[in-house]
Amino acid sequence: MFPLGTVLFPHAAIPLHVFEPRYRQLTEDCLAGDQEFGIVLISRGSEVGGGDERCPVGTIAHIEIASPFPDGRYALVAEGTRRFSILEWLADDPYPVALVAELSAPEEPADDEALHRAEAAVRHARALFSELGEAPALVGSLELGEDLEAASWRLCALAPLNPYDSQRLLEIDSPVARLEHLNELSTSLAEDLTRLLGEAGEVGETGE
Repeated sequence: MFPLGTVLFPHAAIPLHVFEPRYRQLTEDCLAGDQEFGIVLISRGSEVGGGDERCPVGTIAHIEIASPFPDGRYALVAEGTRRFSILEWLADDPYPVALVAELSAPEEPADDEALHRAEAAVRHARALFSELGEAPALVGSLELGEDLEAASWRLCALAPLNPYDSQRLLEIDSPVARLEHLNELSTSLAEDLTRLLGEAGEVGETGE
């Protein structure tokens, strides 16, 4: 297990710089095996040194690219594949290990309206974020795919949300409910950003 300060969604990629000795060992063990490990969000504490508290749901990551450095560090690119829930944490020696159960989504009919609403909300939030220089706006059409479950995860990964909101999305089993919540979170964020940009504009006008 690799506890981090960020959330990995299924169907999304994450770059990792592995420098702690325990996670170097985890990487080497994974490369010698099935190239998979679990990523969970740290709810309290630090990524470095241990002693952290961890969220109960995470994502299995598959190592796609592994580039070793001469000093033993690794640069990795891993892709989220499927979710799991923690059943029990075991000893952190030599690195965190847990017993997990894989989670699956309920079968639901496609809901294009829910997907379109969520996509519009994410686009709006990203456009406002781009005005702050925080993230580029989404341009052109998105290749989300025809599978609702996969499309919902890809869209979640594009939303400019904080880790705790992302974790809430990760823990939702239903793709439709996930998209509805993503729509709500992105709409609320857009409202906050609009107020922030408006206040910044007022300050700029006053200072002229």
